[in-house]
Order: sequence, then structure tokens, then C-alpha cells
Amino acid sequence: MIGKNTVEAMQSGIVYGFAGQVDGVVARMKKELAADPDDVTVIATGGLAPMVLGESSVIDEHEPWLTLIGLRLVYERNVSRA
Repeated sequence: MIGKNTVEAMQSGIVYGFAGQVDGVVARMKKELAADPDDVTVIATGGLAPMVLGESSVIDEHEPWLTLIGLRLVYERNVSRA
């Protein structure tokens, strides 16, 4: 966790910081929604998600193309209406 030089220390801080942010935001959302933790699936997406996957305690799945998959579905629904 602790870097051996300035760059490693900064990288470590970024990764662990983001993992902590993800965990904190998800905990607040579950509390606000009064959700049963077993009923919630947390999906990480995006190019840098793999860096946080192993450090977050709340991420259940990883789908790197989730945004593009969603955009394709929206496009397909709109094309079928035309």
C-alpha cells in the first residue's frame, strides 16, 4: 500500500482513495434506499475499473462495456420505432 517513491505513493493514494469513495457512496445509497445488501448488485465499468476491483469491498461484477451496451440498446429501440 505504501509506495517506495513519490510516484508509487501517489498512485497508491489514488487507487485506495477511489476504492474508499466507491465503498462510501454505495453504503450511503444502500442506507438511503433502505436496501437489503443482498438485493443490490454493484457493477464496476470503465477502463480503470480493474484497478479498484480488488480494493473495493462492495463491487460484485465488472462490465467494461456497460455504457456502450446501454447506448446500443437505446439506439436499437429508437431505430425499431422509425
